[in-house]
Amino acid sequence: MSDRTEQLRAIRDEVLNLTESPLYAYRVQNGYYPVIGQGNHYARIMFIGEAPGENEAKTGRPFCGASGRFLDELLASIQLKREDVYITNIVKDRPPDNRDPSKQEIAVYAPFLERQLQIIQPQVIATLGRYSMKYILDKYNAAERNEPISKLHGRVVRVIADWGALSIVALFHPASALYNPTQRQIHLDDFQVLKQFM
Repeated sequence: MSDRTEQLRAIRDEVLNLTESPLYAYRVQNGYYPVIGQGNHYARIMFIGEAPGENEAKTGRPFCGASGRFLDELLASIQLKREDVYITNIVKDRPPDNRDPSKQEIAVYAPFLERQLQIIQPQVIATLGRYSMKYILDKYNAAERNEPISKLHGRVVRVIADWGALSIVALFHPASALYNPTQRQIHLDDFQVLKQFM
């Protein structure tokens, strides 16, 4: 087993026992799992969403419901498979009623994401949705950090991480295409930007 696998497993175990999380009791009451992340521990491209939904919390796998199927379709459109990338969320437990994660929840779970980033050291972070976009752009103090996702989606923002050059690509959350089918083509077009990193 690789050192990275062991380090990521340690994160899983810590999140599993994260009693100080405001979402811990809700997870236990509902028999949910935390959703740590899935994919290649040496991935060049890391996808970061906001928080797991119900399907994800029931299985412990990120993006496994309808929006996950669309994400798989988007990956396939640029000849990528789930196994090629790493997929996670900022918040590792499901907020009730699929509401947006709170600032407090983001603060509790963000250190685990920071560790995942340090372990995997991706060359590209593709953010899925405005919460993860804002978090990542703020984290790396990107000049574009105050821009809305409507302006930044599908663009490459270049920053420097501890391990070297890092490209951030802001993408709309795949769920947006489920509510608004006219968004599908925008998603497909935006994904083409990732081809240059393969």
